[in-house]
Amino acid sequence: MPALVSPVVDERDGLIAFLDQQRDAFASAAYGLTEEQLRLAPTAGALTMGGLLKHVAHTEWAWVGRITAAPGHSPADGGSREQRAAAYGGDFLLTDEDTLASLLQALDEVGAATREVLRTADLDAPVPVPRDAPWFPRDVESWSVRWVVLHLIEEHARHAGHADIVRESIDGATMYELVAGREGWPETPWLRPWRAGART
Repeated sequence: MPALVSPVVDERDGLIAFLDQQRDAFASAAYGLTEEQLRLAPTAGALTMGGLLKHVAHTEWAWVGRITAAPGHSPADGGSREQRAAAYGGDFLLTDEDTLASLLQALDEVGAATREVLRTADLDAPVPVPRDAPWFPRDVESWSVRWVVLHLIEEHARHAGHADIVRESIDGATMYELVAGREGWPETPWLRPWRAGART
């Protein structure tokens, strides 16, 4: 995917395109990592590149599920408060079965599902506000599909920034050189595409 979103023809096209771009940023941030590097937590926090890939796919599946279930989706979902607290953050944790290929495939699959849903979804349709986390408002009954997509773009952008920091902390690679290496851009006097074993 190009570093910039192509021109869009309407609101729906723009929402899909910008969400696709933010999702694709994770594939660029993870480009060329080894399975060991995927599990490194090189910053002061506990974030790993693999955990970020897993979390954003899980989050997008959850929101797309809410879109497709509305208006039948129950706003009081998620189990007990104790169960929700125990599960929170679990989607950042990698299992022995998680690999870079499997995590990128999950991102591709959720992206395809999201595009299919959004091509025909009523952007004004109500999506009930979940009640399973303290940050969801109690005085709002529903958001529109449009709001949910904008929220997903926001959520992915925030975590794409985390992914950039985690990746740079692993091997010094930065976004433009990773995108250049992944997309096969020519080398310029000011940008050298990322290559395994080479530092810019």
